[in-house]
Amino acid sequence: MVHVTVSSAGVELSPGSEAILRPHSWADYEELLECRGDNAAVKVRYDARTQEIRMMSPLPMHGNFSDTLSNLVQALLRHTGRDWQGFDPITLKRFGEAGLEPDKCFYIEHREAILGKEQIDLRSDPPPDLAIEVDATSSTRAEDYEPLGIPELWIYREGSLDIYLFDGRHYREVSESPTFPGLPVRRWVPEYLRRAWQAGSSVALREFESVLRDQPPAE
Repeated sequence: MVHVTVSSAGVELSPGSEAILRPHSWADYEELLECRGDNAAVKVRYDARTQEIRMMSPLPMHGNFSDTLSNLVQALLRHTGRDWQGFDPITLKRFGEAGLEPDKCFYIEHREAILGKEQIDLRSDPPPDLAIEVDATSSTRAEDYEPLGIPELWIYREGSLDIYLFDGRHYREVSESPTFPGLPVRRWVPEYLRRAWQAGSSVALREFESVLRDQPPAE
């Protein structure tokens, strides 16, 4: 049974559960965010198209997978010689349309545009270059991210990694990440997430970095 409590003291949701509230307005969503405050244990989304507020309280497995996946992405960025700025947690909002809280997001190409900023405002700031969702507790649809226009979206679910690119209107699934061309990230990510769950995150990351060192240099 899902137990949800929303009050001036904050927002509480049963661990490992998801709650959908409808119909609700953008003002309701903003009020709920204010009630939640800094309690990042409860993630909140809003979609004006459906007038839905969705809340999710992750389980430890969700946090383990998202942290490990973030570490794998950072290893890939180091391997390809690029700088980045990562955010977790973060609330990304397109005023009146949608509000989302990806598990991880990275500014890579647009990193310099947001350096030193305490808050990201999509009315004036670019969206992250890469957003990551781990569906261990709830379900993410690529179209949920369309109002934000994030160029690349990764969704890890049920032991597989799906990669989506935004074409200006919709997301389309692709077989290769343009952020890491020529590298089999759709095979690597599930493999090393399983390894992290079985042997520990540090062991999996160390082994992954060893595999990267054996990769031929990029042309």
